Amino acid sequence: MKSNKRYALILGLLSALFFALTFVLNRVMAVGGGHWIWSASLRYFWTTLLLLVLVLLSKKFRPVILAIKEKPGQWLLWSTIGFGFFYAPLTFASAFGPSWLIAGTWQITILAGIVVAPWLQQTQSIKPLPFQTILFSLIILLGVVLMQAGHARQVSVNNLILGFAPVLIAAFAYPIGNRKMMEVTNGKLDALQRTFGMTLASLPFWILLSILGIAFKKFPTAAQVSTTLWIAIFSGVIATVLFFKATDKVQKDQKALAAVEATQSTEVLFALAGELILLNDTIPDSYAISGGFLVLLGMILHSLKK
Repeated sequence: MKSNKRYALILGLLSALFFALTFVLNRVMAVGGGHWIWSASLRYFWTTLLLLVLVLLSKKFRPVILAIKEKPGQWLLWSTIGFGFFYAPLTFASAFGPSWLIAGTWQITILAGIVVAPWLQQTQSIKPLPFQTILFSLIILLGVVLMQAGHARQVSVNNLILGFAPVLIAAFAYPIGNRKMMEVTNGKLDALQRTFGMTLASLPFWILLSILGIAFKKFPTAAQVSTTLWIAIFSGVIATVLFFKATDKVQKDQKALAAVEATQSTEVLFALAGELILLNDTIPDSYAISGGFLVLLGMILHSLKK
């Protein structure tokens, strides 16, 4: 079990690196004038095609389709929540704050995963989480608060809300969708199949969103088409499969599952580095730097606790 947890934590860290690229590239598109609707929907259209090729090559397509046919309503509901209500709000928020700030706010998902666990698995016997798990998660949350403190003094209340509220929605939607789909599939599909299935089942949401964009006469830019392809590769395929594989490894161990989700806190540091390199952003103030260290500390404590 310990080796499984260590392996899952490594996979979690790698997924965080690739997820962080999403925050940075979404910010690049927002700064370049690209509309958030296309930054979100194009990413999932590309992801569907990429994953389709992978599952066909690996001969894993049929089990996914059979699984969806068995429980279509649940696939549609939890995939829309886990992918649609997760990613659309994140891309919307990217227009109102730097990528490291969005990534920082996103770390609320660590506590969200802990909060929703009893509700999602109310039919199962769940042991209360140890004080350490809660404490280390709160350290990460404190780091997030510090990272945003300096930035909050530089923006309007309107921008602050528009940059925070959507990410809060996303932070709860992702663990809810992910954990409910783990229950629905019950180990019958691997990480690649589950990722493809959820992407496929979320397509109605992305199609409706695209129709809405066209109705408002908002169209994608050439840069968005190419950038979302890279995001689809980095985040939609690599990062998501790695993260699902990590959570699959420890799905029956609530403490280990919380620790794996805590690895996503390093997205803040990866996103900060990416924004400094790609957008020549200024170095954050002392609040943000101190917060970054707390985020990293919380993640390390999560991974080292027995």
